[in-house]
Amino acid sequence: MEIFDGYRALFRPLVTPAVALGNFDGVHRGHQALLAAATSAAEQLGGDAVVYTFDPHPARVLAPAHAPPLITPRARKLELFAAAGVSACVLEPFTHELAAMEPDEFLTTIVDKVLGARHIVVGYDFTYGCKRAGTTDDLRAFGRARGVAVDVIDAVELDGEAVSSTRVRELVGAGDVAAARRLLGRNFDIDGEVIRGDGRGASIGVPTANIAPTGELMPKGGVYAVRVQVLERGVGTNSAGDIGDTGVGASASIPGVANLGTKPTFGDASPQTLEVHLFDLSADLYGATLRVSFVERLRGEQRFDGVDALIAQIHADSARARAILAADAG
Repeated sequence: MEIFDGYRALFRPLVTPAVALGNFDGVHRGHQALLAAATSAAEQLGGDAVVYTFDPHPARVLAPAHAPPLITPRARKLELFAAAGVSACVLEPFTHELAAMEPDEFLTTIVDKVLGARHIVVGYDFTYGCKRAGTTDDLRAFGRARGVAVDVIDAVELDGEAVSSTRVRELVGAGDVAAARRLLGRNFDIDGEVIRGDGRGASIGVPTANIAPTGELMPKGGVYAVRVQVLERGVGTNSAGDIGDTGVGASASIPGVANLGTKPTFGDASPQTLEVHLFDLSADLYGATLRVSFVERLRGEQRFDGVDALIAQIHADSARARAILAADAG
């Protein structure tokens, strides 16, 4: 997938493009419906399937105090676009100047003249231009005047509830990652580098990978059944991306149990940390980049009276996580 840093950075004309417009935070099932419509139209046109989106999120510029945490950081969002069959992404730097552009100017200058859209796909609630004055009705009128097809995709509903980025954030924030998966069409995941921890896990026979997350949205603190992928090799991985001598490759899914919290049993006044115990795997992952996919929340974080009680609970959590992951298709 080609990536252009804004419409001014287009170094080649797009070929009879079908363009999906929007923010796409989360790339959830609703967004996936837009991408599917755009890629299908591009195939029929014999042209480019294009996403035109914004970075940073418009709320970061227009109302930073109220901007929500991103579900998908930029790199993850682009990865999901490519996986959906998008051939080009125009990642528009969102500025006050862009926000002040009149709706007609946005369509005429960017969508028509620069992108050359021959098919436009938006969601049912899409607005654009200064003060978000442009509507889907205006967009349809624009399309009719120029012979450009316009698809306005209805809300995708599950059990009578519209799939939305806001709802995904609520579910993840509440720790209901299983429900969030239904809206996302995949497990909610976090990428991060394995960093040196205090070594307590190894000292009690439950070694963990301590992860410094790169994303913004975090689930509610607690213990989770997870699957882990090695995205980039670190000190403990070989040149093929495998982990030591285990033969586990970078694309493999490794089951485990994760704790997201502040280690209350040890009396730490530490910030929230993410630690993952990987089942049946002993390797030095320091420096590797991992993707932690949250499958189900097992319990909230709690303080135990001693280390023995903590160890017993970790083993119980691990047994439950193994059962959940064995029954889950992923």
